[in-house]
Amino acid sequence: MRTVPAAMQTEAVRAAAEVPAGTPAVRVEHLVKRFGRGPAVLEEVSLTVAPGEFVCLIGASGCGKSTLLALLAGLEKPTAGTLSVAGDRPALMFQDSALLPWLTAAGNVELALRLRGVPRAERRAQALELLRLVRLDGVGQQRPHQLSGGMRQRVALARALAQRSPVLLMDEPFAALDAITRDVLHEELARVWRETGVSVVFVTHNVHEAVRLGQRVVLMSSRPGRIIREWDVAPEGPRGIEALDVAEVAAEITDQLRDEIRRHAR
Repeated sequence: MRTVPAAMQTEAVRAAAEVPAGTPAVRVEHLVKRFGRGPAVLEEVSLTVAPGEFVCLIGASGCGKSTLLALLAGLEKPTAGTLSVAGDRPALMFQDSALLPWLTAAGNVELALRLRGVPRAERRAQALELLRLVRLDGVGQQRPHQLSGGMRQRVALARALAQRSPVLLMDEPFAALDAITRDVLHEELARVWRETGVSVVFVTHNVHEAVRLGQRVVLMSSRPGRIIREWDVAPEGPRGIEALDVAEVAAEITDQLRDEIRRHAR
């Protein structure tokens, strides 16, 4: 478990790091999911995520990555097997920021605080604190249409953190962004993760993104989705994909992913 110094945590997100000792942030055991009478989408999936760990799920399109995230979020129910997630419910971020267009950036974050039961008198200060955490000082009164795509995703991240969940689920949140913006947000997400102590399960189809962000990369097979291999990538801290050790792991994962795609194509 990664310990986050209290000085590095803001008041608005401090509880995110609080997971009882010895309790995993996420535990999935022998999970099976099928829709109706169709074939299994996920089969015998088992995964444990430690408190404060950053895990990336990768696999070919349609392998069940997003379905697994939906199960963890409580949006779907498993056909068989068990799962548990620390906290009442995990926070969730999608590829689309899904901000309410009639609310300001601060108002979107305040909405999550209101739903969590934060008193009205405290909501604005906490919302602005969370926007500062994602480096959006001074944009609290702007509406989503006035913000760039990257800024909207930062607001969505602040809104997710406002839920004060110890677990953050992210479903390809940067896939629609240009390469430069995505690179900047990788650095920002890594910083926010270190400062909050939240556990992250991050779904992506981009090997370089997974290796740059994750402490552990988990490869899923094509349908039915199973976990077929894991890699421990690197210690804590930001890292560039150009670093030799990171590039070597990325190349190995890419080869494995290609093999899996070819196998499924046959």
